[in-house]
Amino acid sequence: MSAPVPGLEPPAPAQPGGASGPRSVAAGVNGGVISTGDRASIDARTQILPREAFSSPAEVAASAGLNNLPLPASALFFGRDDEMRRLWAAMRGTAAVVTQAVHGLGGVGKSTLALHYAHTHRDQYTLVWWLTASSPDTIETGLAELALRLHPARRSLPDTTTEHHAQWATGWLQAHPGWLLIVDNAEHPDHIAPLIGQLAGGHHLITTRRAIGWHHLTTHPIALDVLAPDAAVELLINITGQTGERDRQDAAHLAAELGFLPLALEQAGAYIQHNQTTHARYLAQLASRPARMFATPAGGGAHARTIARIWRITLDTIALTNPHAVDLLSVLAFLAPDNVPRDLLESPAEEDSPTVDEALGLLYSHSMITLGPESVATHRLVQAVARTPDPQTGPGADPHRAPEATATARGRATALLLHALPEAPTTNVGGWSRWQTLIPHVDALMSVTTPDQDDESSAVLLYESSCFLNGQGQLNRAAVYAKRALADRERLLGRDHPDTLATRNHLAYVHRSAGELDRAVELFEQTLADRGAVLGDDHPDTLTTRHYLAYTHQLAGDLDRAVELFEQTLADRETVLGDDHPDTLRSLNHLGYALQTAGDYTRAIPLHERALADRERVLGGDHPDTLATRNDLAYAYRSTGDLDRVIELFERALADRERVLGGDHPDTLATRNDLAHAYESAGDLDRAVPLYEQTLADRVRVLSGDHPDIIASRNNLAGAYQMAGDLDRAVPLYEETLASALRCLGGGSPTTRTVRGNLDDARLARATGSSAAHRYRHLA
Repeated sequence: MSAPVPGLEPPAPAQPGGASGPRSVAAGVNGGVISTGDRASIDARTQILPREAFSSPAEVAASAGLNNLPLPASALFFGRDDEMRRLWAAMRGTAAVVTQAVHGLGGVGKSTLALHYAHTHRDQYTLVWWLTASSPDTIETGLAELALRLHPARRSLPDTTTEHHAQWATGWLQAHPGWLLIVDNAEHPDHIAPLIGQLAGGHHLITTRRAIGWHHLTTHPIALDVLAPDAAVELLINITGQTGERDRQDAAHLAAELGFLPLALEQAGAYIQHNQTTHARYLAQLASRPARMFATPAGGGAHARTIARIWRITLDTIALTNPHAVDLLSVLAFLAPDNVPRDLLESPAEEDSPTVDEALGLLYSHSMITLGPESVATHRLVQAVARTPDPQTGPGADPHRAPEATATARGRATALLLHALPEAPTTNVGGWSRWQTLIPHVDALMSVTTPDQDDESSAVLLYESSCFLNGQGQLNRAAVYAKRALADRERLLGRDHPDTLATRNHLAYVHRSAGELDRAVELFEQTLADRGAVLGDDHPDTLTTRHYLAYTHQLAGDLDRAVELFEQTLADRETVLGDDHPDTLRSLNHLGYALQTAGDYTRAIPLHERALADRERVLGGDHPDTLATRNDLAYAYRSTGDLDRVIELFERALADRERVLGGDHPDTLATRNDLAHAYESAGDLDRAVPLYEQTLADRVRVLSGDHPDIIASRNNLAGAYQMAGDLDRAVPLYEETLASALRCLGGGSPTTRTVRGNLDDARLARATGSSAAHRYRHLA
C-alpha cells in the first residue's frame, strides 16, 4: 500500500481575474466555463464540484457512534470473562497507540471476542471500524469504505480509486485520536504492518490464526483456547433450547466430542435447532457420518461457515508454502491429540528433520497445532476432520482429504510408530519410558481405524504393543490387541502361517497372565497341534509352545501333566538343540521348578543346581537366565528348612540382580519380594515389613496400577501386617488388593481367590480374635 496523502490533492489554483472568497473547483475539465459562487453551474462539458469534496482529513470529524461492526452484540457469549479482562487490561494502556493481537485456531472465537469487546467499549472510542484483513486488497477496501463513511462527499470525486480513498482514511486516522480499529482475520503481519506503522493515536485489535510474527507489533498477544466444558454446554443448550437434565448430559457428551470448539458448537447447535433434532442424535450422526456433519451448516447453505470449510482455506494457504506440512497434519490426525514426540514424526527413510521442523513451524504459525520444544499437540476436532475423507468428488472436493490421501497418512502413522518402538518390550526396562510415551498414540491409531484397514504393519504394531501391555499388567488391553493382531494375520497370511501361529501362541500367553487358564490351555493345545502339523513336532517353535503349555498346566494345578510335558520338551530340546542351548537350559530349570511345586524337592534341587552350573558355564554368571536360576535355587532350598541358607542365597541373588539388571527391573523386584518372604518365614518381621513396603512402592512406580506383581506385593504386605497382629492395616489393604485383582484378573483367577481367602480370614480374625490372625497365603 502506498504512503497516504492526507488531502488526496490540493484545490486547483485560482484562475486569473477570479474573485476572492468561496468558489467551486472544476474537476476533470477539458474546456468550458468556470463559474464562481457558493452554488456553481455547469455547462455541457464540465462538472462543477463543491469545495467540501476536497476537505482534508483533519477537517472532517466523525459522527457520534460511527462504526461498521458486522453483527450486533450476541447474547450467546459464554466463558470468555477472563479473556475479556485480559483484553481490556491490554487495551487501556497509557500509550498514544495500543496494538493487541488475539490468535488461535480457526473457529475458536477470535472474531466473536473482538466483536464483544467492541460492543462493550464502543462508547469509549470516537470511532470503531472493522477491517477484514485476509489480504492487502481487503484491507485497502475496508479503509476506502471508512473514507466514504466519514466523508460521503468524496463519492462525487471523479477518477478517484479505492487506493486514493484508503490513503485519505489513513490520513484521517493519523489526524484524529481515540479510535478503535479491528483488523480481523489477518493472514500475515506483513499485510498490516505498513498501515499500523503509520498510525499513532488509537487502538488496534488484531485477530489472526497466525501464532507467531506479532512481536514487532505487540509484546503480549493473547492465545485464545477452546471454551471450558461448562461454558461449552451453556452455549450449546442456549442455541438448541433443550435444557432438561438428560439434554444437558447429552450436550456435555456432544461438547466433549466437538472438543469445546465454539464454531463447532454453534454449527451443531444451529443444525439441531433448525432440524428440531436432539444432542444425542447429532452425536450419533457425527459418529456414523462425520464428513457430512463437519461440512453441513444449519440450513444447508453452501457458503456458510463450517469447520471443514474454514480449515480447508487455512490448509490451502499452508499447502502453497509447504505441502509437506499438510501431509504431516494428516499423520498427526491418527495419533493422540497431546504429547506427540517431535522425533516420532521424523521419517526413518530419509534425513528430513529440518523439513519436519519447518512443516511443524508452519502449522503452528497458522494455529493448526500447539508446538513445544519436544512435543506436538493437535485439537481433536482438527484431527477428526483431517482424517475423515471428503465424500465429495470432482472440482469442489477437498484435496487434502481425498480417500487416498487419508489412507497414505494412516499408513505413514503406522510406519512411524513401528520405527520408534523400542525392542524387546517385555525385558528392555530402559525402553519402557519410551513405550509409555508411545502407547497412547498406538491406542489412538487403533481406535480410529477399523480392522479391515489393517495391513501387516498394523498387525506387527498390535503384536508388539500387546507384548508390552501384557508385561505391564494391562491384560485387558493386551488381549484386545492380541486378538486383533491374530484376526489380521489370519485374514492376511492364513491360519497356518508361522506368524499367525506365533500370534495365537502369544494370545494364549496373555490369557495365562490373566489367570484364564482353561482358555490358555485350549489355545496352547491348538497352537501346538498346528505348529506340529505345519512346522514339525521337533521344530523349536513347536517345542516352545509345548513348554508354555506345560507351565500353564503347572499353574492350573495339573502337576503330573506339567512334569510330563516338561520332561518330554527337555528331552526333545536336548536332541534337537543340544544340551547347552538356552532353550534346553530353560526346560531344565522349569522342570526343576515344576517338581519343586509338586513337593518333589529330592529331584528339584539337583536339577536347579545342574541348571545353575550349566548356565554359569554357557551364559556366564551375570546372564539374566543365570540369575533367574540362582533365585529359583534359593526358593527350592526353603524346603530344607535351612532359612539361614535361603536368606543368604536370596540376598546374593538380589545383589546380583540389582547390579546387573538395576533396582527397577521386574526380576529384581521379584527377588526382593522373595527375600522379604524369607525374612518373614524366619520370624524377622522387622526386616520383612520394610522390604515388602519398599517392593510395593517400587512396583507401583515402575509398573501399571493393576499389574499382577503389584497385586502380589499388596497381598504379601497385608499378610505381613496380619502376621504382626496389625489387622486394622491388613484388612483395608486386602480390600484394596481384591478390588485390583478383580479389575485385572477377574473373579475366577487363582490369584483373586487367594486374596479373597486372605481377606475373609483377616476379617474373621479381627472379629473374633482367632488364631487366623497369624496365617495367610503368600503370592510369589
